[in-house]
Amino acid sequence: MSDNFIYSKYHSDFFDKIILKKRLEVVEIVNNIIFSNKINDILDVGTTSDNINASSNIIVKNLKNIKNLYSISDQKIELPYFNKALQKSIIENFTHDEINKFKADLVISNATIEHVGSNNNQKKMIDNMIKFSKKLIIIITPNKFHPIEFHTKIPFIHWLPKKIYKKILKILNLSFYSKEENLNLLSKSDILNLINEEEIESEFKYIKLMFFKSNLILIAKKKTKF
Repeated sequence: MSDNFIYSKYHSDFFDKIILKKRLEVVEIVNNIIFSNKINDILDVGTTSDNINASSNIIVKNLKNIKNLYSISDQKIELPYFNKALQKSIIENFTHDEINKFKADLVISNATIEHVGSNNNQKKMIDNMIKFSKKLIIIITPNKFHPIEFHTKIPFIHWLPKKIYKKILKILNLSFYSKEENLNLLSKSDILNLINEEEIESEFKYIKLMFFKSNLILIAKKKTKF
């Protein structure tokens, strides 16, 4: 085993442990929101079928006092803690029947919106989540302005202009992340530009790492219509 392999494995394990710890902090925030808003039903958007990794579906696996748990994902989801699942991308159009069948008090998405592609796709995802929600939506995503980009585990280069950033990723054999359809990071201001403030009231909570905001948590409440 080469020294480089040992270093890269240690490097990866180290960040994986940090990411797991931070996701557990998100779990605590979500459960507090569930308790304070009397949430009974939850729809998880962007569920992964990979249930082996400790961080996979970590939020839905640790929800408390939920009567019904649903899933919408472009992957086939056959996991025991979901009452029902729909295999469909959240950026597609949905029928009235689909919306009524999967409507829930809280619609939540963790580490998904940065992977659906363009800003138009990201806006479509938020709009669809609002349609499925009876009360709240929660979107958790990495902060574009954290010094470390957690997918590549490389610091600072994601702050460069997009063209330069993408070229560097290709040079580093990370072409997958250079494509917008695979990774499109967001800041708080980016998210605010995507949401329709006429339909929801929004606030943000944050997870911090190394004194910087590493994850953004959008909490949006549907406005009551009279």
